[in-house]
Amino acid sequence: MTAPRPLLLLDTASLYFRAFFGVPDSVRAPDGTPVNAIRGLLDMTARLVTARRPERLVACWDDDWRPAFRVDAIPSYKAHRLAADGGEEVPDALATQIPVIVEVLEAFGIARVGAPGFEADDVIGTLTARETARPAGERRPVEIVTGDRDLFQLVDDAAGVRVLYTARGIGDLDTIDEARLAEKYDVRGGSAYADLAVLRGDASDGLPGVAGIGEKTGAALLRRFGDLDGVLRALDAGDASFTPAQRRRLTEALPYLAVAPGVVRVALDAPVAEADDALPRTPAQPDRLVELSTRWGLASSVARLVDALAA
Repeated sequence: MTAPRPLLLLDTASLYFRAFFGVPDSVRAPDGTPVNAIRGLLDMTARLVTARRPERLVACWDDDWRPAFRVDAIPSYKAHRLAADGGEEVPDALATQIPVIVEVLEAFGIARVGAPGFEADDVIGTLTARETARPAGERRPVEIVTGDRDLFQLVDDAAGVRVLYTARGIGDLDTIDEARLAEKYDVRGGSAYADLAVLRGDASDGLPGVAGIGEKTGAALLRRFGDLDGVLRALDAGDASFTPAQRRRLTEALPYLAVAPGVVRVALDAPVAEADDALPRTPAQPDRLVELSTRWGLASSVARLVDALAA
């Protein structure tokens, strides 16, 4: 029996940032404009379509890279990435390419989905939750392509959800399932990973975590008490198994721990509009795609993705 083909969810910004820094900026359009992020993203998508053979594909989008509900809870959230104008600090040579990425995806007919006031992570969480809620006969496995560990929290073997982690590159994806989470982080599943992320924090997102509680200590606490709520209940009950330093650090961090789960956990019910996410076999706007390809010097990358979609 043939395995069902997956729903492939792309953390698009993660991929085009990777492309921008991984493909030489000497890759340029005929007018000299850098197109390395566009070319790289198209080539990555072609490789993913060829390797994973998805039935459906969504390029998930950051409509808001720093949502107010997260900043209100933890003001330092992504604060170090703020540009002078209050937006995200993005290299100029990449910023000019993002609108072209939007146009090219539209010409291909690849669904590009965001949600007002939410990040791409939340879009991915919501689409994953919708898929896993389908009747068993209609449900497809979900494969999430990202370079962001935050999305490990969605891993769920029983529901058929795994992450294809790009740290080693698109050609050598690290498949994150529950066994891999246990191997790398000593946690039992995606929900436990989210609790670990709260305790550990993440400097790249401006999340302080609990001082002195790193991955190993955090995982040990979660194994002992079951989950973050169990850790906090034990702390409140005066459990004697905490070391004095652990008790002090966790107690000092209680205000942070009260709000951090709402920041770290991705939304599962963001207002994501329904979209036609069927994998296109041919470009939706072939003439427009030719025009964009010619203007921006994308012929080889466009051809690779056209061939991958048609295969």
